[in-house]
Amino acid sequence: QAVRQISQRTISTASHRQFPNRVSENQKLFQEDNGLPVHLKGGAKDSLLYRTTTGLAVFGTMYALYYLLVSSMPKKPN
Repeated sequence: QAVRQISQRTISTASHRQFPNRVSENQKLFQEDNGLPVHLKGGAKDSLLYRTTTGLAVFGTMYALYYLLVSSMPKKPN
């Protein structure tokens, strides 16, 4: 059990060394008062994700409304 604890500590601390701690940089970025909403403060990547999500939501709503309209009309007899 002692060997397991030592190996887990070694693995967990080794993974932390690979990625530098950037929390303070991100806090400064997101707390900056630049008039942008928080979901767009990440830059072009966030803007692209936001526009894509909005577009898909609008398309899905229109598609659903279209099929509601089609399904509400009676079929024409042959």
